[in-house]
Amino acid sequence: MTVKTKKDVHPVLQWDERTFQKMVVDAARLLGYRQIYHTQNSKRSQPGFPDLVLVSAARKRTLFVELKTMTGKVSPHQEEWIAALREAGQEAVILRPSDWRSRRVHALLSGEEVLCA
Repeated sequence: MTVKTKKDVHPVLQWDERTFQKMVVDAARLLGYRQIYHTQNSKRSQPGFPDLVLVSAARKRTLFVELKTMTGKVSPHQEEWIAALREAGQEAVILRPSDWRSRRVHALLSGEEVLCA
């Protein structure tokens, strides 16, 4: 049974970034990602650097992840970082709660979806 809100929107689609991040990090840990980096104070970091760096030695993967709410805007600096990482052959992605609901997050973390060759 799916719980609906007054606005008839699935609860996952209403997650704030903090809740979404916790869910992604918990899933990454369950799927064997042992090195998980999140900048605690983004004011001391380069503008636009992705929210998470997830490393799984067992999967031989490093994922750079920018998290956004359903209405969150991607800044030009964030777009530049994601593009530069991809051009350098890294797996970098912007994820939203709809990606959790569609199981894309699980597909990425489990290696069912690969973002680079």
